[in-house]
Amino acid sequence: MTQPPQPGPWDGQQPGQWHQAPGYPGGPSQPGAPGPYSGPGQYGPPQQQWPNPVPPKKGGPAKWVLGAVALVAVIAVTAVIAVSCTKNGGNSSGGGNGSGGGTSAPNNSGIASANDTGPVGIITEDPSCAPWGPVATTLANVAANGWDKRDASIPANSWTPEQKSQYQAVEDALRGAADQTIALVKLTPHRVMRELYEQFIAYSRAYADRIETYTPSDDNLNRVSTSIVAVLNGVCGAITLSSAQSRAPLVSDGPVPNQIAPVGDVANPKRFMLTADAQCLNWRQTIDDFNHDPAYSQWSKEDSNLPASSWTDQYKQENQAVTPVLKRIADGYLELSRNSSSPFAADLGALGAQYARAFVISIPSYSVADSQLYSVFSKVPSVMFAACDSATG
Repeated sequence: MTQPPQPGPWDGQQPGQWHQAPGYPGGPSQPGAPGPYSGPGQYGPPQQQWPNPVPPKKGGPAKWVLGAVALVAVIAVTAVIAVSCTKNGGNSSGGGNGSGGGTSAPNNSGIASANDTGPVGIITEDPSCAPWGPVATTLANVAANGWDKRDASIPANSWTPEQKSQYQAVEDALRGAADQTIALVKLTPHRVMRELYEQFIAYSRAYADRIETYTPSDDNLNRVSTSIVAVLNGVCGAITLSSAQSRAPLVSDGPVPNQIAPVGDVANPKRFMLTADAQCLNWRQTIDDFNHDPAYSQWSKEDSNLPASSWTDQYKQENQAVTPVLKRIADGYLELSRNSSSPFAADLGALGAQYARAFVISIPSYSVADSQLYSVFSKVPSVMFAACDSATG
């Protein structure tokens, strides 16, 4: 399969890096056409393999790419979101298959998703995607001041004047992005999107608050924020490229949630994990087992820019072999979701599971647009790993 437009969570780049992709603001062309746009959610040369949703080995000099993952998609995907999402309108697709359990009717609280208490599903339209694009793109442009190439292991007391200026600019941009996202918390009709926006706000502000006295462990907060951006980009990208609409009707309903977090102070949301969740180790073990599965290891080397109609016999065999592996990891996400003490973590796991199932359904007729489904699935663990690290670091 073609490589998804976004690099994997850990591929040797700088930790928590917001990436200004080359070629912007020239604007995307069509997928597959020559020019800066080389796939959904991607500028620059196409990736060579599927990203691994795998935690790094503890104790090593791991460098994180969660921010790069996030903003590579922001620049390209959100550049075309406004057209698609405006076309699709602001209504939820209803309950059950592909709905995300949303309701389009705002209620007295002013929160469009306040009555969304159903199962998390594939989101086929969301009016918040269009305004999310400029928010994230502006943040990426500011981060391109050199902060995106920083060494996150350098504490604030060792910064040069230039580095201090870069961090301060990003601090201001993060606060501005968080403030603008408050409106999206109210606008989205989907509970899980509301929660993602809320956590983007909470972790972005927490990271901004630490910049003046920054130490390397504070970058964990940034990694949560940028990982959430990657998930949001995948959701909106799948809508924009119509993969969500194409695959959602074939995905079975997810489980009814065990717990629903009440709508709180949307202008000042709290971080969902202040102490490590009991499922942190289980998340790492589940993803580590997945990454080391031989069928997945072989499949992950494929060129994901090839549609199913162009696969060799070897590719066809590898995709058949990886299908039960992906189904198993989707079941693992749901199990972790059910056992989580956090309503957000439960919804996040359910979201990843449903997008994994949608991606599995896409395999026999795979197109590059379906890589957005995989992006959601593969970035969900990144949120959990970074949150776990921020709660223990």
